[in-house]
Amino acid sequence: MIKVFSDSTCDLSDELLKRYDITLIPLYIILGEKDHKDRVNITPEDIFRWSDENKTTPKTSAASLEDIIEKIKPVLDSGDEIIVFSISLEMSNMGNVIRLAAQALDAQDRVHYIDSRNLSTGIGHLVIEAAEMAQKGMSAKDIVSEINRLIPRVRASFVVDTLTYLHRGGRCGGLAALAGSVLKLHPKIHVIDGKMGAGKKYRGRYSDIIINYAKDMEQELLRAKPDRVFVTHSPCDEKVVNAVCDYLRGLGHFKEVLETQAGGVISSHCGPGTLGVLYIEGE
Repeated sequence: MIKVFSDSTCDLSDELLKRYDITLIPLYIILGEKDHKDRVNITPEDIFRWSDENKTTPKTSAASLEDIIEKIKPVLDSGDEIIVFSISLEMSNMGNVIRLAAQALDAQDRVHYIDSRNLSTGIGHLVIEAAEMAQKGMSAKDIVSEINRLIPRVRASFVVDTLTYLHRGGRCGGLAALAGSVLKLHPKIHVIDGKMGAGKKYRGRYSDIIINYAKDMEQELLRAKPDRVFVTHSPCDEKVVNAVCDYLRGLGHFKEVLETQAGGVISSHCGPGTLGVLYIEGE
């Protein structure tokens, strides 16, 4: 039997984790001197409150070697194999710690690590695909091969409501953040080759911007793999989220339009009001 694991940055909902029998490994979010486990004992609201009070962003770090061993050892002891995903190695050391845990348990042949080259539900897409393949009885080798084929086709992007958090985290200069605030600019952040980069800059009322951002991708969305599309936010106004979901359903292309909330790691860096539409490019 194959069990699928992912680090907590995959941003899949509890319902989806249960549906596909996926196990999460939490990363750490550090507020000052205190460590918290993502999605265990901290919420995005806690993070935003602390960040605003301290005028800085929390630090984030990979799970410890002991944390990972504690998660995967019982599965290995039962004789099962594991496929485990992490956020892009360009963004975190999480994948390297997973490899070390497999080595420590002398289980490199049964722990199949995949660098997602992505973040948030860009990872989540791949995790669900792997879980579906495992449910169909595919071998770990074949699942890994197929996932590696899908990785370059994942399209992950977000529009941020405020540049404050990117600035606090060192991902946006002070002058750029000030100019963006004055001009009410909302940049599109996308993931390319495992790294985050800035794309189109939207200007105007945020509710209008988000719909325009989604509509800008319409032709690509209509050619996307039709199984599912994610709307992931950190968190965002309910009316805005519903409008995007309704637009995507109205395309008549996707079997599922899945709404999820970003966890603590993504929220720490992007701030409140961030929303993304994430899909897998069609063949």
